[in-house]
Amino acid sequence: MTHPSRTGGQILVDALHTHGVDTAFGVPGESYLDVLDALHDSDIRFVINRQEGGAAFMAEAYGKMTGKPGICFVTRGPGATNASIGVHTAYQDSTPMILFIGQVGSDFIDREAFQEIDYRRMYGQMAKWVTQIDRADRIPEYIARAFQVATSGRPGPVVLALPEDMLVTTAAVLDARRYQPVQAAPSQAQIAQLRAMLAESKRPIVLLGGGSWTDEACADLARFAEANRLPVGCTFRFQDLLDNAHPNYVGDVGIGINPKLAARVKEADLVIAIGPRLGEMTTSGYSLLSSPVPRQKLVHIHADPEELGSVYQGELMIASGPAQVCAMLAAMEPVDASAWAGTVEEAKGELAAWQAQPPIFRDGSAPLDLWQVVQELMQQAPRDTIITNGAGNYATWAHRFYRYGGKRTQLAPTNGAMGYAVPAGVAAKIIDPQRTVVTFAGDGEFMMTGQELATAVQYGAGVIILVFNNNMFGTIRMHQERDYPGRVSGTTLHNPDFAALARAYGGHGEVVEKTEEFAPALQHALAHANERQLPAVIELRYDGNLITPNATLETIRKTAAAAKAGQ
Repeated sequence: MTHPSRTGGQILVDALHTHGVDTAFGVPGESYLDVLDALHDSDIRFVINRQEGGAAFMAEAYGKMTGKPGICFVTRGPGATNASIGVHTAYQDSTPMILFIGQVGSDFIDREAFQEIDYRRMYGQMAKWVTQIDRADRIPEYIARAFQVATSGRPGPVVLALPEDMLVTTAAVLDARRYQPVQAAPSQAQIAQLRAMLAESKRPIVLLGGGSWTDEACADLARFAEANRLPVGCTFRFQDLLDNAHPNYVGDVGIGINPKLAARVKEADLVIAIGPRLGEMTTSGYSLLSSPVPRQKLVHIHADPEELGSVYQGELMIASGPAQVCAMLAAMEPVDASAWAGTVEEAKGELAAWQAQPPIFRDGSAPLDLWQVVQELMQQAPRDTIITNGAGNYATWAHRFYRYGGKRTQLAPTNGAMGYAVPAGVAAKIIDPQRTVVTFAGDGEFMMTGQELATAVQYGAGVIILVFNNNMFGTIRMHQERDYPGRVSGTTLHNPDFAALARAYGGHGEVVEKTEEFAPALQHALAHANERQLPAVIELRYDGNLITPNATLETIRKTAAAAKAGQ
């Protein structure tokens, strides 16, 4: 028995209902008007963005927060190219996402028609599956497969092109069933082998990362770590997989890693990696573990069999989703942990020292102490506050010093995409309006997608945005001073008054230049965001010389100049 005849656009929106979609993000385009018309009578919330990159970032953030595919609609050509940054982020971050792109009509295909692109070629290396739906009667099939692919195994993005004429074609077709994500699971023999390797070790460490984590998986992992007294590190931008206040949490393994934690990973005799790809950022440029055969015994657990052995040949490699393996590890009989009994306490002490106030602020000469800013934020903000950030040296203050409360309190791109912070923060507040959301954004970062403040105002998203304004592209300037000391080129910025800009959008804005000004500014921002449900921007104006917690631009420049002079 088939459904009454419907247009392709209506069939597509009905399919989204079938698969439980409640929110979609996008920028409208004439190439998918029939979908927009079908959304008019739907209870799916369509969040209108100001630029397709922001829409794709918001969809990616939705996927991270919910575990369900983030849905994004954009128009052909320029809209699709703008959205590509979010697709690349979803791919490298293992986030479920589906991007729908309006396409030229099938009668114009392959003529380089207006805004025409072959999306299979364009997105081929940054998505799990890219295709075009040419027949309206096959929409339910394609949509069901898209959800299945995006959520099964290693999650990731799917791209579907929608020819304009297909969307207005009518068809009588049966709707599909709702998708069911599929994950592999370990065998009992593999769990037994893992336990035997753990029992024989003297210096084990656990590393967490990747996608598909659930609250239950995180809880099971914590039980496994507690029972076996294991130190646990969270890999690059997955710091919220274990509550940072948990006794077994010993720090983040990513950019700017605590040197003592890096030494622990290098000196471990067993590394149990659950979920991460063990990529460049997590392994400090592939230096924490040697390739292809690590010095440490490696148990690598990942949802995608093709990832296992691709860089590192583990002694034991298990294809499994986090929920499946962590449930079995939590039920596993604990081993005798006496050989490493004091490891967690020692590593915890090293973490506390690493998170202490950096030397550059201890003499009180800096008017604005960014370390104290983070301490004040942790005092005032609720424990379940969501922190978002994009790319830049400013993110160090969030990564190194903020203590995340557990899943899902961190939204950050592992692919280092600038412009992620603001859209992710706005999306998080739209998705979960009862929670506090704080965005860390550099001045360069904010200017890439800051126009999504208009989206925040339109949808009552009371996100709090901390703009770290040092009038430069700080990360590039830092590398520039290391390689070409004193030769500043292309990294200086002239910025607007960010607080005034926030007010122009209809939000709240304040400027902070001294440490003592931040606490009341944060109080005002929290009240504004919670009571008025509108965004608040706190512009942190500080000396650009204070480029990292460990070094100033001046010291980097002098060190590099001395090294060059000695060559």
